[in-house]
Amino acid sequence: MTKADLINALAADTGLTKADADRFLKSFTATVQKTLQRGDSLTLIGFGTFSVSHRAARVGRNPQNPSQVIQIPASKGAKFKAGSKLKKSLN
Repeated sequence: MTKADLINALAADTGLTKADADRFLKSFTATVQKTLQRGDSLTLIGFGTFSVSHRAARVGRNPQNPSQVIQIPASKGAKFKAGSKLKKSLN
């Protein structure tokens, strides 16, 4: 499903115009992004939880020159954990 398909589905399901559905989707994604940037998580009961995943710094190897050791810096990433209702709906 593409973003355009999602906007069309939201508009059809809610009776909103496509423009309103697009504004809603942009607002939702911006809110999730701001929440994660603050280091908080966002939980939608039954659907899932968006959170920040922390990866520690570590030592790795250069794939083009395996004898070369490189330092991989610590990083953060977005993580989604599906809720129980979502998991059950997929079975």
